[in-house]
Amino acid sequence: MGALNFLSDYFSNNFDVSIRKRKKHKVMQTVNIKVKIDCDGCERKIKNAVSSMKGAKSVEVNRKMHKVTVNGYVDPKKVLKKVQSTGKKKAELWPYVPYTMVAYPYAAGAYDKRAPAGFVRKSEHAQAQPGGTDDKLMSLFSDENPNACIVM
Repeated sequence: MGALNFLSDYFSNNFDVSIRKRKKHKVMQTVNIKVKIDCDGCERKIKNAVSSMKGAKSVEVNRKMHKVTVNGYVDPKKVLKKVQSTGKKKAELWPYVPYTMVAYPYAAGAYDKRAPAGFVRKSEHAQAQPGGTDDKLMSLFSDENPNACIVM
């Protein structure tokens, strides 16, 4: 199928260069959105609105985590606008990362008591700085350090 598309595009582009521009292929991606979902009606309204979008392959709504997951060939900004058009104006892209992916989960700005269990907010302060003091101290007393026994 790919060879036929290539030949079709090649010949059509050689004859109609000024009329036809190359098609951009969208990338399959997963878009996560945080939105407050109160009832079955809200859930159904959001699911129907997002699943009607061109390129959306699957839509999952998790009411407990207030999360909408969309898989498909969609643009995150368009999905966010579509969710906001259902009346959920405070919808935002998913702002959380798993707890295990952050070096300092209780840093200011990272800990959020409203976050779902096992998640913290994305924050610059929570990420470990390369070459920081923690790394230096850990390598000082590491088993790979041949001079560690001198310090002790």
